[in-house]
Amino acid sequence: MTPTAKTRSTRMTWILTGIAVLIIAALAGGFIYWHIESSRVYIDTSSIVAPEIDLSPSQGGILEGVYVNEGDAVTANQTVARVGDQLIQAKVAGIIISVPDTVGAQVDPGSPVVTMIDPTQLRVVGEIDENKGLDLIKVGDPVTFTVDAFGGQKFSAVVDEISPTSNQSGIVFNISNSRETQQFDIKARFDTTTYTQLKNGMSARMWIYLK
Repeated sequence: MTPTAKTRSTRMTWILTGIAVLIIAALAGGFIYWHIESSRVYIDTSSIVAPEIDLSPSQGGILEGVYVNEGDAVTANQTVARVGDQLIQAKVAGIIISVPDTVGAQVDPGSPVVTMIDPTQLRVVGEIDENKGLDLIKVGDPVTFTVDAFGGQKFSAVVDEISPTSNQSGIVFNISNSRETQQFDIKARFDTTTYTQLKNGMSARMWIYLK
Protein backbone atom coordinates (compact mmCIF):
# COMPACT_ATOMS: atom_id res chain seq x y z
CA MET A 1 0.00 0.00 0.00
CA THR A 2 1.37 3.38 -0.98
CA PRO A 3 1.88 6.13 1.66
CA THR A 4 -0.99 8.08 0.14
CA ALA A 5 -3.29 5.07 0.39
CA LYS A 6 -2.20 4.48 3.97
CA THR A 7 -2.94 8.12 4.83
CA ARG A 8 -6.39 7.89 3.28
CA SER A 9 -7.08 4.62 5.08
CA THR A 10 -5.96 6.08 8.40
CA ARG A 11 -8.06 9.18 7.83
CA MET A 12 -11.11 7.09 6.98
CA THR A 13 -10.56 4.97 10.10
CA TRP A 14 -10.46 8.11 12.26
CA ILE A 15 -13.58 9.45 10.57
CA LEU A 16 -15.49 6.20 11.11
CA THR A 17 -14.25 6.03 14.70
CA GLY A 18 -15.39 9.62 15.26
CA ILE A 19 -18.81 8.85 13.81
CA ALA A 20 -19.12 5.76 16.00
CA VAL A 21 -18.18 7.79 19.08
CA LEU A 22 -20.77 10.43 18.23
CA ILE A 23 -23.46 7.78 17.73
CA ILE A 24 -22.60 6.11 21.03
CA ALA A 25 -22.59 9.48 22.80
CA ALA A 26 -25.95 10.37 21.29
CA LEU A 27 -27.44 7.03 22.32
CA ALA A 28 -26.00 7.37 25.83
CA GLY A 29 -27.31 10.93 26.09
CA GLY A 30 -30.73 9.79 24.90
CA PHE A 31 -30.77 6.96 27.41
CA ILE A 32 -29.76 9.29 30.26
CA TYR A 33 -32.44 11.81 29.24
CA TRP A 34 -35.06 9.05 29.00
CA HIS A 35 -34.03 7.69 32.40
CA ILE A 36 -34.25 11.12 34.03
CA GLU A 37 -37.60 11.93 32.44
CA SER A 38 -39.09 8.53 33.30
CA SER A 39 -38.01 8.83 36.94
CA ARG A 40 -39.78 12.11 37.59
CA VAL A 41 -43.22 13.65 37.12
CA TYR A 42 -43.61 17.27 36.10
CA ILE A 43 -46.58 19.36 37.26
CA ASP A 44 -46.94 22.76 35.63
CA THR A 45 -50.08 23.96 37.43
CA SER A 46 -48.94 24.44 41.01
CA SER A 47 -49.12 27.09 43.71
CA ILE A 48 -48.05 27.88 47.26
CA VAL A 49 -51.10 27.38 49.48
CA ALA A 50 -52.02 27.15 53.16
CA PRO A 51 -55.44 26.02 54.45
CA GLU A 52 -57.74 28.95 55.17
CA ILE A 53 -58.88 29.40 58.76
CA ASP A 54 -62.27 31.04 59.18
CA LEU A 55 -62.88 32.92 62.43
CA SER A 56 -66.57 33.10 63.23
CA PRO A 57 -68.92 33.71 66.18
CA SER A 58 -70.67 30.89 67.98
CA GLN A 59 -73.71 33.12 68.39
CA GLY A 60 -75.30 35.54 65.95
CA GLY A 61 -75.20 39.29 66.37
CA ILE A 62 -74.14 42.61 64.93
CA LEU A 63 -70.56 42.92 63.67
CA GLU A 64 -69.49 45.72 65.98
CA GLY A 65 -65.89 46.04 64.86
CA VAL A 66 -62.96 44.50 63.02
CA TYR A 67 -59.50 45.18 64.47
CA VAL A 68 -57.22 43.80 61.77
CA ASN A 69 -56.48 44.42 58.10
CA GLU A 70 -55.51 42.11 55.25
CA GLY A 71 -51.84 41.20 55.50
CA ASP A 72 -51.61 41.76 59.26
CA ALA A 73 -49.69 39.25 61.35
CA VAL A 74 -51.60 38.14 64.43
CA THR A 75 -50.68 36.14 67.50
CA ALA A 76 -52.59 33.26 69.07
CA ASN A 77 -55.55 34.51 71.14
CA GLN A 78 -55.37 38.00 69.62
CA THR A 79 -58.80 39.63 69.27
CA VAL A 80 -59.60 40.31 65.61
CA ALA A 81 -63.27 41.29 65.71
CA ARG A 82 -66.37 41.65 67.90
CA VAL A 83 -69.84 40.32 67.15
CA GLY A 84 -72.37 41.57 69.68
CA ASP A 85 -70.68 40.98 73.03
CA GLN A 86 -68.53 38.13 71.71
CA LEU A 87 -64.84 38.69 71.01
CA ILE A 88 -63.51 36.77 68.00
CA GLN A 89 -59.94 35.61 68.56
CA ALA A 90 -57.28 33.91 66.46
CA LYS A 91 -56.62 30.39 67.70
CA VAL A 92 -53.10 30.29 66.26
CA ALA A 93 -50.55 32.82 65.07
CA GLY A 94 -50.85 33.65 61.40
CA ILE A 95 -51.56 36.12 58.61
CA ILE A 96 -54.92 37.78 57.90
CA ILE A 97 -55.95 37.25 54.27
CA SER A 98 -59.55 38.48 54.26
CA VAL A 99 -61.65 40.90 56.34
CA PRO A 100 -65.26 41.98 55.74
CA ASP A 101 -66.38 45.45 54.86
CA THR A 102 -69.67 44.95 56.66
CA VAL A 103 -69.31 46.46 60.12
CA GLY A 104 -72.82 46.98 61.44
CA ALA A 105 -74.27 44.00 59.55
CA GLN A 106 -75.99 41.02 61.14
CA VAL A 107 -73.73 37.96 61.35
CA ASP A 108 -75.12 34.43 61.67
CA PRO A 109 -73.52 31.81 63.95
CA GLY A 110 -70.62 30.12 62.17
CA SER A 111 -70.35 32.77 59.45
CA PRO A 112 -66.72 33.87 59.00
CA VAL A 113 -65.92 37.46 59.89
CA VAL A 114 -62.15 37.16 59.37
CA THR A 115 -60.12 34.63 57.38
CA MET A 116 -56.46 33.86 58.08
CA ILE A 117 -53.76 31.31 57.36
CA ASP A 118 -51.03 29.69 59.43
CA PRO A 119 -47.81 30.25 57.41
CA THR A 120 -46.21 27.15 58.96
CA GLN A 121 -48.81 25.11 57.06
CA LEU A 122 -47.83 26.42 53.62
CA ARG A 123 -47.46 23.69 51.00
CA VAL A 124 -46.64 23.58 47.32
CA VAL A 125 -49.75 22.06 45.76
CA GLY A 126 -49.79 20.69 42.22
CA GLU A 127 -52.76 19.64 40.13
CA ILE A 128 -52.03 16.54 38.04
CA ASP A 129 -54.08 14.68 35.43
CA GLU A 130 -54.90 11.14 36.52
CA ASN A 131 -53.12 9.70 33.44
CA LYS A 132 -49.90 11.73 33.79
CA GLY A 133 -48.15 9.67 36.47
CA LEU A 134 -50.52 9.94 39.42
CA ASP A 135 -50.23 6.20 40.07
CA LEU A 136 -46.43 6.47 40.37
CA ILE A 137 -46.31 9.20 43.02
CA LYS A 138 -45.94 8.20 46.68
CA VAL A 139 -45.85 10.04 49.99
CA GLY A 140 -42.20 10.71 50.80
CA ASP A 141 -41.08 11.31 47.20
CA PRO A 142 -38.63 14.23 46.98
CA VAL A 143 -39.75 17.35 45.13
CA THR A 144 -37.97 20.23 43.43
CA PHE A 145 -40.05 23.29 42.63
CA THR A 146 -39.66 26.78 41.25
CA VAL A 147 -41.78 29.85 41.92
CA ASP A 148 -42.59 32.32 39.16
CA ALA A 149 -41.77 35.26 41.42
CA PHE A 150 -38.19 34.02 41.86
CA GLY A 151 -37.30 32.89 38.34
CA GLY A 152 -35.17 29.76 38.13
CA GLN A 153 -34.36 29.50 41.85
CA LYS A 154 -35.01 25.93 43.00
CA PHE A 155 -36.63 24.91 46.27
CA SER A 156 -36.88 21.48 47.93
CA ALA A 157 -39.92 19.73 49.34
CA VAL A 158 -41.33 16.27 50.09
CA VAL A 159 -44.71 14.84 49.07
CA ASP A 160 -46.83 14.52 52.19
CA GLU A 161 -50.35 14.16 50.80
CA ILE A 162 -52.01 12.76 47.69
CA SER A 163 -55.64 13.74 47.31
CA PRO A 164 -57.91 10.67 47.63
CA THR A 165 -60.56 12.24 45.39
CA SER A 166 -60.48 14.30 42.21
CA ASN A 167 -60.98 18.06 42.21
CA GLN A 168 -64.25 17.65 40.35
CA SER A 169 -67.16 16.51 42.48
CA GLY A 170 -70.34 15.00 41.13
CA ILE A 171 -68.81 13.42 38.02
CA VAL A 172 -71.33 13.03 35.22
CA PHE A 173 -70.72 10.64 32.33
CA ASN A 174 -72.24 11.46 28.97
CA ILE A 175 -72.80 9.24 25.97
CA SER A 176 -69.45 9.60 24.27
CA ASN A 177 -66.35 7.61 23.45
CA SER A 178 -64.20 10.18 25.24
CA ARG A 179 -63.97 10.27 29.02
CA GLU A 180 -63.15 13.44 30.91
CA THR A 181 -59.71 13.32 32.54
CA GLN A 182 -59.86 13.94 36.27
CA GLN A 183 -57.29 15.96 38.22
CA PHE A 184 -55.88 15.35 41.68
CA ASP A 185 -53.93 17.51 44.12
CA ILE A 186 -50.41 16.58 45.20
CA LYS A 187 -49.23 18.44 48.32
CA ALA A 188 -45.58 18.73 49.30
CA ARG A 189 -44.24 20.26 52.50
CA PHE A 190 -41.16 22.45 52.67
CA ASP A 191 -39.20 24.20 55.40
CA THR A 192 -41.14 27.42 55.91
CA THR A 193 -38.47 28.78 58.25
CA THR A 194 -35.87 28.51 55.46
CA TYR A 195 -38.07 29.68 52.59
CA THR A 196 -39.61 32.70 54.30
CA GLN A 197 -39.92 34.50 50.95
CA LEU A 198 -42.63 32.11 49.75
CA LYS A 199 -46.12 33.53 50.14
CA ASN A 200 -49.64 32.17 49.98
CA GLY A 201 -50.98 32.15 46.42
CA MET A 202 -47.67 32.28 44.52
CA SER A 203 -47.58 30.31 41.25
CA ALA A 204 -45.12 27.41 41.05
CA ARG A 205 -43.92 24.41 39.02
CA MET A 206 -43.10 21.00 40.53
CA TRP A 207 -40.83 18.07 39.64
CA ILE A 208 -41.53 14.94 41.67
CA TYR A 209 -38.71 12.38 41.75
CA LEU A 210 -40.02 8.84 41.95
CA LYS A 211 -38.41 6.46 44.40
